[in-house]
Amino acid sequence: MEYITSAEKAEGCIFCAALAPDGPQSDLIVFRGASCFVILNLYPYNNGHLMVVPNRHLRSLAEMTPDELSELGELTRRSEIALTEAYEPHGMNMGINLGKPAGAGVLYHLHMHVVPRWNGDTNFMTVIGQTRVLPEELSITAARLRPIFEKLAAPTAERATP
Repeated sequence: MEYITSAEKAEGCIFCAALAPDGPQSDLIVFRGASCFVILNLYPYNNGHLMVVPNRHLRSLAEMTPDELSELGELTRRSEIALTEAYEPHGMNMGINLGKPAGAGVLYHLHMHVVPRWNGDTNFMTVIGQTRVLPEELSITAARLRPIFEKLAAPTAERATP
C-alpha cells in the first residue's frame, strides 16, 4: 500500500536497476539466464508470483531477437515447473501486459507474469478489506525457488524429468 499511495516513485526502470549486482531488489532475482532473468514480484498477487524479464530494456515481443524470445519461453516453462514443484498450485495465470491501457505496471520493459493460483484463492481480505495477505515472505520464497531453478538449468542428463 505504501508504494501505491506514495507520491514519489522510483526513477528509471525497476528491472534494469535490479540487474545491477547491488541494485534494489536484486535479491528478488531467482535465476539469471543468458538474455533473460526470473524475478519475484515485489507486490505479488499470490505467493510465488514470478516475472520473466529480458535483460535488455525492450517494449515489445517484436523487438526481441529469436534467442531472447526463445529464452523468455524457456524460462516461463521452467517457472511453471518450479512453481508446481514448490507450491503445487491448482492452476496458473501467465501473461504480458504491453502498455498502460493493457494494465502494465512497469511500462516499456516487457515482462511475462507467472502467477500460481489455487481453488478459492480469493478471500474476504482481498474483496472486502482491499488487502492482500501472503503467508510467506519474499526472501523465503526466493530461497525455496532458487535451488529448483538451478536444478532445471543443469544439463538434461543430470536432472530427472519433471
